[in-house]
Amino acid sequence: MRDWSGKRYWLVGASEGLGAALAREMSAAGAHLVLSARRRAALDRLAACLPGPAEVLPVDIADDASVETAAQELGEIDGVVLLAGVYWPMRAQDWDSARAVTMADVNFTGYLRVLGAVVPGMVDRDRGHIVITGSLAGFGGLPGAVGYAASKAGVMALAECLHADLHRSGVEVQLVNPGFIRTRLTELNSFDMPMLMEPEEAARAMFRHMNGRRFATSFPAPFAWLFRVGRFLPHWLYTRFFA
Repeated sequence: MRDWSGKRYWLVGASEGLGAALAREMSAAGAHLVLSARRRAALDRLAACLPGPAEVLPVDIADDASVETAAQELGEIDGVVLLAGVYWPMRAQDWDSARAVTMADVNFTGYLRVLGAVVPGMVDRDRGHIVITGSLAGFGGLPGAVGYAASKAGVMALAECLHADLHRSGVEVQLVNPGFIRTRLTELNSFDMPMLMEPEEAARAMFRHMNGRRFATSFPAPFAWLFRVGRFLPHWLYTRFFA
């Protein structure tokens, strides 16, 4: 079990859903949280109901200047948890360039902006904890997932690169790949979502992983196994099965 007492963690994407639920778990464990998202009002409401200390630091991770300003105000932290994301269902036949670029810019490039603000300091101190949220959708191409699956695949590769570089250092990197979670984003889906999780259930699974030392976890388990096995299938069989 990790000691969270007084540890200062930056939660990026904390205003609702999984981010807000994880904030409650971490605050109850004694962490000092810095809550970030675009909407201050939602962050203020969350901070007011947490049992432990929490600061509010609005940021738009799709904007260079916003991230730079937030980083200057942030100060030294013990860890960062990247949860922010946007999503629209999108088939290649229904391509929407603006939405596709936004998914890439928030879900992937936004993480690069935030990590660029905190990783150098952690490396210099040889101390820190980086938690990155991927997705089961990032394990391979899926129908109707142009933009989202590709951005999450990039995030997962980014976490693997960081882990490869830092695993022998004092900076710990972890990756969490959840399946479907009930949020305003998944409400956009018109298809059945197997093993749909509530945000609180997903946050408990994520926090359990953060208390351990393993690099990556994917959940819910039976559904995650399907995606992990899919990586080893021939392309023709993968396409027949998943598409």
